[in-house]
Amino acid sequence: MNAKRDYYEVLGVARDADEQTIKSAYRKLAMQYHPDRNPERKAEAEEKFKEITEAYGVLADSEKRATYDRYGFAGVSSSGTGGSDVSATIFSDFEDLFGSFFDFGEVFGRARPRHTRAEQGADLRYELEISFEETASGLDTKIKIPRNEICGSCHGSGSRSVSAIASCPACAGRGQIRHSQGFFVVSRTCPQCQGTGQVNRDPCPDCAGEGRVRREKILNLKIPPGVDEGTRLRVSGEGEAGLRGGHPGDLYVVLHVRQHPYFERRGGDLYMTIPVSVTQAALGAEIAVPTLDGTQKLRIPEGTQPGAVFRLRGKGMPSLNGHGRGDLYVGVEVVVPTRLRGEQRRLLEMLGPSLRVENKPVTRSGGEKARDVLG
Repeated sequence: MNAKRDYYEVLGVARDADEQTIKSAYRKLAMQYHPDRNPERKAEAEEKFKEITEAYGVLADSEKRATYDRYGFAGVSSSGTGGSDVSATIFSDFEDLFGSFFDFGEVFGRARPRHTRAEQGADLRYELEISFEETASGLDTKIKIPRNEICGSCHGSGSRSVSAIASCPACAGRGQIRHSQGFFVVSRTCPQCQGTGQVNRDPCPDCAGEGRVRREKILNLKIPPGVDEGTRLRVSGEGEAGLRGGHPGDLYVVLHVRQHPYFERRGGDLYMTIPVSVTQAALGAEIAVPTLDGTQKLRIPEGTQPGAVFRLRGKGMPSLNGHGRGDLYVGVEVVVPTRLRGEQRRLLEMLGPSLRVENKPVTRSGGEKARDVLG
């Protein structure tokens, strides 16, 4: 072709055509002029196909189209969008319009991407159970991880020597086998090389040509204070080894916490219930309360009611970010004796008249609300 034609003229659309009209026009022309459908006039078809693709590459992009409408070929040429350069975006449009029927890379002198590039290794997941106390103090431990690692004999190549890697004879190194079906050319992954375009003539005996071997690795793991049930720790680069020199994946350690006999965790705060006698609640007392740091004395004031809640500041869980600690909430459960000995009964009967209350329904008290908080 000697002189460039107007892009709208090439696609046969009006200058105010919308995006869908431009795409439909391009699809129709691309199918008409694809070289695989014109084997007798392949060179001419290739030039025509490049022309309509260049036009589509500009008009399908709103910014390029606006520049073209304003400055013509000079505008798109100066911005690097004109000429025979076809961007990766246009190639993705090819796949969107036609699937994988045509090998567009050949038309533009570009090879279809093969699967010989490096592939990152898979991530791994490891479940680890720890005690409730260890979530508060943190933990340094060791874990054993089974995984695929790079073969030390072939350094991941899968072959005894570099010279043993050759182009696949079945697909001529393309990684794909092409079959003609009428005027279509259908491509599929080469079954001999699995799309890599290469065959291994002398596989490494230690990894059977895989490039990786199965091993167990012992890792040192540091668990920070403040973790909780379901916390996921990421250990970078300790997953599966990558293929063909790819980066390894990551290891994710998921924590499961054993239930504590009397502490209940809610975020950074801890909750527990302590039984006290009727006399301790009525007269007041000082009791020993267990905490994560050992026992601590708690003063029960005179006249404490059932369900009362006391707070011990800073005796909860440490924050995972290292700033501060939660609180410990201690709920009081007044234990009423179920069986009384003779002297106990006599003394209570003597106190009965002076402790009598009027048996009428009462409104919800603070103590009952506290019991709701404690569950």
